[in-house]
Amino acid sequence: MKKLSVGLLAVMAALLVVACMSQKAPAEQAVSSAETALAGMRDGAQKYAPDQLQAIDATLQQMKDNFAKGDYKAVVDAVPGFNTALKSLKDTVDAKTQEAAEALAKAKDQWEPLSKDVPKMVDAIQSRVDILSKSHHLPKGVTKDSLAAAKSGLDSMKSAWTEASNAASSGDFTGAATTAQAVKDQATGIMKSLGMSSG
Repeated sequence: MKKLSVGLLAVMAALLVVACMSQKAPAEQAVSSAETALAGMRDGAQKYAPDQLQAIDATLQQMKDNFAKGDYKAVVDAVPGFNTALKSLKDTVDAKTQEAAEALAKAKDQWEPLSKDVPKMVDAIQSRVDILSKSHHLPKGVTKDSLAAAKSGLDSMKSAWTEASNAASSGDFTGAATTAQAVKDQATGIMKSLGMSSG
């Protein structure tokens, strides 16, 4: 009887090994596929959905840990949840990428006229400041303080405009348009204080 039970245990152990072996290949494939799928969207996910990426990374790590422990069933069981999370991540990244593309196109449209108008405004202010600085009498409505403010404003506007131009050159049209608009607003104020038309 004892011999029989030992033999039975050996058969059961063998069956268990076979059962585990039969799940090892699918589990291995699951981990490999999960890594590949996630790698393909990792850059976009890090940029647009870092929290979701962190959660799905944790799931993938758990799958790897279970595989390493030989718990292949747990790996296979985790696949549907992983796939659902991956689809959600892809949807988020796709939507945010689309939003970013639309925002970039809008910023480019804003940048185009600003890139032409603002340098002309800055040049006009520079010319006006040069003329007023040499004049013995300031025109009505223009004070020494407003002239001094215009001079210091020119420096800051030129510096900001360099930043805007560099941003545009590097493809950051959103930053370029924002900075350029701020320079234009400042230039409009200075022109008014110097009795100039900004139209």
